[in-house]
Amino acid sequence: MLRAFILIVLFLNAFTVTAYETRNLLQKKASVDQVKASLVAKEAWIKYPAYTNRNGWDAFTGSLKDDLIKEGEAYLDYTWKVVRASDYLEYERSGSRVAMENPFNANNTALSRLLFAELAEGKGRFMNQIINGVWQTCEMSSWVLSAHLSVQKSKRALPDYREEIIDLTSADMGSFLSWTWYFLHDAFDKVNPVISSRLRANIQKRILDPYMQRSDYWWQAFNYKPGVLVNNWNPWCNSNVLTCFLLLEEDATKLAAAVHRTMQSVDHFINYVKEDGACEEGPSYWGHAAGKLYDYLQLLSNASNGKLSIFNEPMIKNMGEYIARSYVGNGWVVNFADASAKGGGDAGVIYRYGKAVNSEEMQAFGAYLVKANKGKVEVNAGRDFFRSIENIASYNELLQAKPALPTANYTWYPQTQFCYMKNKEGFFFAGKAGFNNESHNHNDVGTFSLYVNEVPMFIDAGVGTYTRQTFSSERYTIWTMQSNYHNLPVINGKPQEFGAQFKAKDVLFDAKMNLFRADISDAYNKDASVKKWVRSYTLSANKLIIDDAFELTELITANQLNFLTWAKPDLSKPGMVVLEKEGKAVKMQYDAAQFDATVETIPQTDPRLTKVWGSEIYRLSLTAKKQQLKGRYKFEIAKNESINGK
Repeated sequence: MLRAFILIVLFLNAFTVTAYETRNLLQKKASVDQVKASLVAKEAWIKYPAYTNRNGWDAFTGSLKDDLIKEGEAYLDYTWKVVRASDYLEYERSGSRVAMENPFNANNTALSRLLFAELAEGKGRFMNQIINGVWQTCEMSSWVLSAHLSVQKSKRALPDYREEIIDLTSADMGSFLSWTWYFLHDAFDKVNPVISSRLRANIQKRILDPYMQRSDYWWQAFNYKPGVLVNNWNPWCNSNVLTCFLLLEEDATKLAAAVHRTMQSVDHFINYVKEDGACEEGPSYWGHAAGKLYDYLQLLSNASNGKLSIFNEPMIKNMGEYIARSYVGNGWVVNFADASAKGGGDAGVIYRYGKAVNSEEMQAFGAYLVKANKGKVEVNAGRDFFRSIENIASYNELLQAKPALPTANYTWYPQTQFCYMKNKEGFFFAGKAGFNNESHNHNDVGTFSLYVNEVPMFIDAGVGTYTRQTFSSERYTIWTMQSNYHNLPVINGKPQEFGAQFKAKDVLFDAKMNLFRADISDAYNKDASVKKWVRSYTLSANKLIIDDAFELTELITANQLNFLTWAKPDLSKPGMVVLEKEGKAVKMQYDAAQFDATVETIPQTDPRLTKVWGSEIYRLSLTAKKQQLKGRYKFEIAKNESINGK
């Protein structure tokens, strides 16, 4: 019996949400009746040209027209793939998600490329293939991923025709196909009216009706109770559901009720996010969390001519600027939780978000990402039609924006307990406190990463390819999730434990001293017999100092301090570890009388990790030579000038 997705929900919902604050910013903005009075007709808020407006589309696509058409031409002979029953069942049999996702995603990419090519060209050359893609999609029993289907009453990975589920991809498809219907339903009718009729009926059955009839999709959070997770699924799904209603629902009363219902749901997400605006899921998820909240809020503002807008709220701005502050440089980002160490984000979304909240920092960062990509802007976001068309709309403006990275020497997120510090030597330090049941949690209370001149030295490996095990009771059997593969101590032979009760305490950031400190003893089980373990990070003008002051209640086995590195540690000189990578080098000094130093090579075979780190990373372990109930460990990390040539 498949239990994986049920386990992910239970696993995530174990989170104690101490920061949930009933702000209800959207509901305070308008009642259902006020929503009804605020919404304007589609013709008033949709600024994109009609399909038949060829001059409008020529002006709208501009210099992008030829590329959009060329991308579509690659799919004129595309053979539409069937997602077989065995592809769904493979999730149960082997844990593979990609067996089902690969053919499904290939079809969605093809349909997106074909649709934008036809909108750009307007000659009907791509219409047959678009109809084939729409028909094929309607033939599917479900638009839900195999990994998400176990919330069905059947608890299985095979779509059950008796129940409609709304997940991330079904909501995506509902939104994408709603835009397809909006632009092309008249053209479809000239071929055969049943095409647009069937498409419209599919969206009604799969998205509109179940959203209004059900309140038990976990991501809606309508049954919210303290301790329940509200993560990126909420704005991601709601932004797409909102799109479906805005484009398809003609009854003004029903439309207002649906829009207000999405506002109630999204309020739970905003209430859940901490006031400081940090994305605890990491930069890789920002585009699906805060970024999708932006999409939702922009659609809501557009459809109400700005009357239903909360872009002036400071918290919404904080949520946006997190993505710029978490960027290190040269493609590297601070990657706590299930985030990759490489990324940056969708430049168009970041730029438009910045405009909406009046953040020059975000606008400049979006322009920086374009410059770093040699002037190239990705305008086709696959099945995310709204982002694609908005990327086209903002393309020229983004190219003309002035690029820059944030200049702040530090960023402190007091509720989420993330700390970033920089110095003039090119050090970028990122540390966290928090607790071990954050969204997409790793057991990593007190860990840090260190980049030197935009090169990762002490790292967070990130996460491998998602499988059934990733979000299940087996999650912490995966090495990337364990604290002993983060930059943390193993105390009395014990790593940190998973659970909301395993957390930091007495957390402090002192901007004047460039000091970040937390007692991480409560992140360990009682078996670790630790009374106090205060880890301090101080970034001076030329070095990072790590200071561990501890007190144990029992001596069981020698403490071990682990550090994950990209470069292979050179231990040739006692008391010093040298790391050299991409022409940059640092040295870490430790007391050779206190520790034995060893290095473990960690081969990388997962493609999601090899794409970032290559074939291997390393774990440096410093094992205490002497057991003591109370003591202090100190490490200093500075540039190795002899290697850097200064």
